[in-house]
Amino acid sequence: MSAATLLFERDGAIARITFNRPEAANTINLALSKALVEAAIECDTNTDIRCVVLTGVGKMFCAGGDIGVMAAAGEKVGPRVGELASILHMAVSRFARMNKPLLTLVNGPAAGAGYGLAIGGDIVLAARSATFTAAYGALGVSPDGGLTWLLPRLVGLRRAQEIIISNRRVDAEEAERIGIITRAVDDDALAEEGAKVANRLAQSAMGAIGTSRALLLGAFANGIESQLELEARGIAANIGSAEGREGVAAFMAKRKPDFSGAG
Repeated sequence: MSAATLLFERDGAIARITFNRPEAANTINLALSKALVEAAIECDTNTDIRCVVLTGVGKMFCAGGDIGVMAAAGEKVGPRVGELASILHMAVSRFARMNKPLLTLVNGPAAGAGYGLAIGGDIVLAARSATFTAAYGALGVSPDGGLTWLLPRLVGLRRAQEIIISNRRVDAEEAERIGIITRAVDDDALAEEGAKVANRLAQSAMGAIGTSRALLLGAFANGIESQLELEARGIAANIGSAEGREGVAAFMAKRKPDFSGAG
């Protein structure tokens, strides 16, 4: 993975992915998008990884696509941006469907595709200095990065329409209040709070989290009977697994479950 654009680090069961273009507001170019796909595949397929953290270096989380690269593409800008978005979307899809939790630590402003990446975590902690701006309208383009799928599900269609179409900036406090993020924390406390949450998630039952993520992902598309059937199959599979047996045993023994060796 390219350390020039993206950092990928392991701390035991926790994988940390960091946008590493602070001089360019952590904007996404082709190299970064390809590195992000590689990181997403590693996180998805490596069973030793039990929690994934996504954040940025410097004062920005991610300002979206690299406009300089787009401008330099000239008449080929359409195909170039289409390629960039398609590759980025492979990473977004992997993160959404992997069998482990995603924690995003929004260390600063997020815009464009960075907006969708920022709010795509199962848990989203944002520094109080963070802001969220769609930004697409100012460029005369429409959204990518999953923003039009995620935002209506978080805040409702009417509010998502206003935020995206009017290009209104949302600060961290409002983002917490309307459900875009899990919670806002002081800037100097983000890393410590993120580490606590990541460690707690890494100790959780991966099978249960994976099933829960899949159920939530399909909840708006499925009818009630279909969702109930998937829930019944999921809980039956999980309770019969090593993690399920450990959870029941720990409950009966009145002790904390240890899922680390029960995957």
